[in-house]
Amino acid sequence: MNSTEKRLAVYLPSLRGGGAEQSMLRLAEGIARRGCAVDLVLAQKEGPYLAGISQTVRVVDLKASRALNSVPGLTRYLRRERPDALLSVLDYTNVLSLWAHRLAGVPTRTVVNEQNTISNSSKNSAQRRQQVMPWFVKHFYPWANIIIGNSEGVIDDLMQVTGLPRNRLSLIYNPVVTPELIARVEEPLDHPWFEPGELPVVLAVGRLTVQKDFPTLLQAFARVRQNSPARLLILGEGPDRPKLEALIKELHLTACVSLPGFIDNPYIYMKKAALFVLSSRWEGLPTVLIEALFCGAPIVATNCPSGPREILQDGRYGRLVSVGSVTELAQEIEAGLSGKIQSPPEKSWRPFELEPIVDKYIDVLMSS
Repeated sequence: MNSTEKRLAVYLPSLRGGGAEQSMLRLAEGIARRGCAVDLVLAQKEGPYLAGISQTVRVVDLKASRALNSVPGLTRYLRRERPDALLSVLDYTNVLSLWAHRLAGVPTRTVVNEQNTISNSSKNSAQRRQQVMPWFVKHFYPWANIIIGNSEGVIDDLMQVTGLPRNRLSLIYNPVVTPELIARVEEPLDHPWFEPGELPVVLAVGRLTVQKDFPTLLQAFARVRQNSPARLLILGEGPDRPKLEALIKELHLTACVSLPGFIDNPYIYMKKAALFVLSSRWEGLPTVLIEALFCGAPIVATNCPSGPREILQDGRYGRLVSVGSVTELAQEIEAGLSGKIQSPPEKSWRPFELEPIVDKYIDVLMSS
């Protein structure tokens, strides 16, 4: 049976603005354009990406106060609509989707998508729920028909956490290079720091959380400023804003570092930046790194588990530094600002184009 005769449900907690949610939205719209009926099922209908959903995708709002409370609503949805496949993303949401499917008792094919190395995210989290997530993943992920990991590192981690064989897992990259991205990178940028004759701008993009390790970036940038006049722009919002603002003040960087919050179109900044930096402690497959490749920014990234080494082809398309190393990061930022890091070539982002990835997802989701 081809995809035009099928219905797919994509279950997410919300569209609050993470890379995982954005990837699933791109995927849902890509599959819908192939003629498949796609429902975007949200525990809570909120978040900045809501405005960008096309009419090809139907939004189903479960109106839950939190993700856990959406299980009864998702169960009722599955019994009522009986989609051919249910795709979920993010470990906690994946577990909830598998519970709802079991309660619904319908023949819907279940596919869960893991975006992070669970062993790292659980070890580094202060949240009790995240700390015990490996136990939930080990016990409930086997209920899925197939488990997708978005990088080789995530696949390897899943095999360790779950004990499942490799043939139960499927590697599919996130769809990053889409028609929307290609169009949006050409929009005008109105920001005083990018006017002609201004200092070069080092750019970072991500939620203001422990995972992204912006304190190391700030300390490295403070060293860079001793030798190289430049500015640092960190796009994103999150719970660590007060700590980061205090550190910026402590390092005397107030005049040259800006945290403007969540920006709907970061690509125009990537296109104009002198250098893009990813300072994360851990990732799954960092979307922003692939977006920066497409936008042509020279790149410095931590060799964190997992994704950067895979995306940058062992350092062929950008420089890799040790996680948490202020010295290495400062050295490579200086190298980038002095023109010693090349802009990535077109072939660097080709594996992350939407259409071939949609083909792979349709194959996995619609297999009988």
